[in-house]
Amino acid sequence: MEKTTHFVGQSLAFLDAVELAGRAAELNRPVLVIGERGTGKELIAERLHHLSPRWGEPLIVMNCAALPETLIEAELFGHEQGAFTGANRARPGRFEEADGGTLFLDELGTLSMAAQERLLRVVEYGEVTRIGASKPLRVDVRIVAATNDDLPAAADAGRFRPDLLDRLSFEVITLPPLRAREGDVPVLVDHFGRRMAAELGWPQWPGFDAATLAELEAYAWPGNVRELRNVIERAVYRWDAPTRPISRITFDPFASPWKPKPLMPRAADPCDPPVPTAQASAASAAASVDDICDLRAAVDAYESAIITAALERYRFNQRATAKGLGLTYDQLRHCMKKHSLSAG
Repeated sequence: MEKTTHFVGQSLAFLDAVELAGRAAELNRPVLVIGERGTGKELIAERLHHLSPRWGEPLIVMNCAALPETLIEAELFGHEQGAFTGANRARPGRFEEADGGTLFLDELGTLSMAAQERLLRVVEYGEVTRIGASKPLRVDVRIVAATNDDLPAAADAGRFRPDLLDRLSFEVITLPPLRAREGDVPVLVDHFGRRMAAELGWPQWPGFDAATLAELEAYAWPGNVRELRNVIERAVYRWDAPTRPISRITFDPFASPWKPKPLMPRAADPCDPPVPTAQASAASAAASVDDICDLRAAVDAYESAIITAALERYRFNQRATAKGLGLTYDQLRHCMKKHSLSAG
């Protein structure tokens, strides 16, 4: 988390959210922070921790979207030596590191269902079990979680456990987007502009001219405060006349007449066999598993049908097939061996 960033704003919608965080901080209960990207969810988590009785204990941060699904459980709950390939030594998880303090789970909605199930046990019983261990460990951790996803809708769709949502939503703080924070854009512009000018050693802060400030206020800010900060700091450092008000801004730094064009897809070779659609592959797989009753066998048959069709599509060039399926060469070889598929 960035320690140099502070709450800046005066709109009622924003101040209400900050006040609610201050009240919830005193209670030893989980809190969900909801908001679009760049609205300051991590700052609310910081406030919840530092205003709580746990302020002197660790604040551990984990971005659930930054790790592959195979590593999330090991990161959260830890693992014993030899629990899986590459586990050369025992390692505590984030829950153990946060014992006595607060664990901030960013991008909560990206957790797998398996990780959600284990997280539910921690919330209910205060126990974590390292991967490869047989005995649970007791931990005292307050959970603050953040997401830009609609978790109730995700629960209705079967992507998020409703029971976990019930336990984490003691308090829900929804942060307003910048476009809904009336009067806050000029305040933030002045704050970030002055800070950047001081960093560059300007003798004074000239501000933005009226037309440019009106343009900043009219912009929708899809990236919210984080995007506004980038735009302001970029405008200040590119301005060559520190004594005159800034009158030039760039919202999209990628805009350029020399911007690379998207890569065109490879032209189809008339000799290539047609690529089966997902529906056709599914129908083919279903036809071959009419007598199979268990799900695992049906999934294996479906996977085998897709790999076979892809091998034919790429004329049994395994490296091209792996690339076309989004696999590594070794992963494709493993799948071929698993389904006893020939190399052509």
